[in-house]
Amino acid sequence: MRLGVSLGYLFAGVNPADHLEVVQEAERLGYDSAWVAEAYGSDAATVLAWLAAGTSKIKLGSAIFQMPARSPAMTAMTAATLDLLSDGRMLLGLGTSGPQVAEGWHGQRFGRQLARTRDYVAVLRMALARERVDYQGETLELPLPDGPGKALKLMISPVQERIPIYLAAIGPKNTALAGEIADGWIPIFFSPEHVSEVRAPLEEGAARSGRSLKDFDIAPTVNTFVSDDREGARDRMRPFLALYIGGMGSRKQNFYNQLVERYGFEDTAREVQDLYLEGKKDEAAAALPGELIDLITLCGPKEHVRDRLAAFREAGVGTLTIGPTAFTTEERVEQLRAVAELAA
Repeated sequence: MRLGVSLGYLFAGVNPADHLEVVQEAERLGYDSAWVAEAYGSDAATVLAWLAAGTSKIKLGSAIFQMPARSPAMTAMTAATLDLLSDGRMLLGLGTSGPQVAEGWHGQRFGRQLARTRDYVAVLRMALARERVDYQGETLELPLPDGPGKALKLMISPVQERIPIYLAAIGPKNTALAGEIADGWIPIFFSPEHVSEVRAPLEEGAARSGRSLKDFDIAPTVNTFVSDDREGARDRMRPFLALYIGGMGSRKQNFYNQLVERYGFEDTAREVQDLYLEGKKDEAAAALPGELIDLITLCGPKEHVRDRLAAFREAGVGTLTIGPTAFTTEERVEQLRAVAELAA
């Protein structure tokens, strides 16, 4: 099982040099990859270019590029450019984002996500393979008909013959699509104990494309804090988990809330969402049971974290991306060192 590091976003007041220091230390520790996020603040591509200039070996991934933010051709151009700048270290993570960001920020209707993702990845594959992009799909047609457009070919060649494409997915149908058309899958709030439930749709998707999952990379991102103070470590996780489970999306459409329900925490999902949407964020965080926190994060004493790392490995995880839940660069680096030691 390879280790990755999740950098999240660049927030106001954060020095980009701190991000670079974390990634350089991860590279020294033998971490395989570093992943950068975007929502409606810092974009991932610019940060990845910054990291490429300051590193030499560690792979660089988008987790994720928002599909509503870029045409597939623009994503192909960006991925190919980053692959050149990094000398072949690009990992291309994609996701549909959510309805609030897609429609409120990017002005893109959030619907027909399976068909859109299928068309998007198909065009990406054609463009990155430097084929002339002539494509007719359910949601996308290139060139546009009855106009001056022509089928074009990417002007530059990526270093990698095939840049790996990862899909961020939660629901069973999207997960199956990842197994069918992607090289890897980026889940959030991944539970090793429930791997059989997600492996079934992955295998279903792989079967549709006539392949196995032998080389398919299951690459969850896991919030992490190693500490002898188990309750204190759990408390570090609470605000982030409450935000996603309680407040990310609407009451009717919150993918993370639905995932927790599928794990058997129906009452918790409902209570946390009710409290969060009522503005009682601290109470929502406090309502998260330790059992759920331990299931989907890495937190607590070294012995516990070592056991959980083994559980992720046994569940078939190929890349475990560590998200240090820390407030300073020094603390984030300390967490990376602790996990590297425990995973050895």
